[in-house]
Amino acid sequence: MTDNFTIGDRDVLLIVDIQNDFCPGGSLSVPSGDEVVPLINGLAARFAHVVLTQDWHPRGHLSFASSHPGKKPYQTIALAYSTQVLWPDHCVQGTSGAAFREDLAVPHAELVLRKGYHREIDSYSAFFENDRKTRTGLAGYLRERSFRRVFLAGLAFDFCVRYSAEDAHREGFEAIVIEDTCRGIDVDGSMAATRERFRILGICCIPADSIEVRPAGA
Repeated sequence: MTDNFTIGDRDVLLIVDIQNDFCPGGSLSVPSGDEVVPLINGLAARFAHVVLTQDWHPRGHLSFASSHPGKKPYQTIALAYSTQVLWPDHCVQGTSGAAFREDLAVPHAELVLRKGYHREIDSYSAFFENDRKTRTGLAGYLRERSFRRVFLAGLAFDFCVRYSAEDAHREGFEAIVIEDTCRGIDVDGSMAATRERFRILGICCIPADSIEVRPAGA
């Protein structure tokens, strides 16, 4: 049985990468990725505070398999900062693939954070580039706004949602993943690895229907 979570003014919903390229028909499609959009729309309506992230790569990004002659998508290479999965070209700045889904309806989102725009380094997390050192500034923003808990939804569960949740925890926020509003890719067992990592860190995975809104004045 899942405990209910009552949300209020110190809680923020982080919606990760609901973009055309990550949905069916996109160049890096997450299976059934489009299914989360209506769920996220309904979920976001319960939150007073919402942040959106947007993958935003320049052409020729280092994480693209096309940038490495002879390499294919989903192969890995060793880079100075880590092992890098090579991806199909996706979410290229200014393209329709990088745009948010048209049916994503979160007009009250207070911040759109773009990530992955440095050509020589990938960025899964909304908090850090993949070198685990270069900050996006999100942690500072959330602290200045006095948020304490970060609820996460979006794509993909086992990459950008995972690393964003881990880094929210690392930065001292309580991280809670709303799993039925996420979908995963599952590269080499990455779904199971994500769940195990969340278990170790104590990051909760909950369903959307366990979230309640604190009544005004309560």
